[in-house]
Amino acid sequence: MTDAPTIHASAVLIGPKAALVRGPPGAGKSALAWQLIMAGRSGALPFARLVADDRAHIEARGGRLLVRPAPALAGLIEIRGLGIRRLAYEPLAAVALVVDLAAADADRQPEPQARETVIAGVRLPRLAVAPGMPALPLVLAWQTGRKGND
Repeated sequence: MTDAPTIHASAVLIGPKAALVRGPPGAGKSALAWQLIMAGRSGALPFARLVADDRAHIEARGGRLLVRPAPALAGLIEIRGLGIRRLAYEPLAAVALVVDLAAADADRQPEPQARETVIAGVRLPRLAVAPGMPALPLVLAWQTGRKGND
């Protein structure tokens, strides 16, 4: 997988599949990843574990988008104000959701085409989060709505 494209993103395994978190620098990708992991620890999510922070390798395979951490950053997450921390991590996950932070096209009631994105030829559900809006409640609501739909 060394030839796989690297993107600036974080990824967290939530249950059996991952959320891929994209956004411009400073948008809160690492913060959302940490919040998701903490939601897993508190029971708000059934399971949540870090896959990648800051840089992620992606690859389309068998109609799925796979994500892995960049080798040099595997198991590392930046927590603003505390620095880099080491966590247990998943070495590979299939992406089920793309969260775009600070998205210019975020809308209160998004059009159907804004609720999807295509990465490496794979069509995925997408949450567009407006600048300054908290993303965790949206991800939790999306996760609740998909239970039993894996």
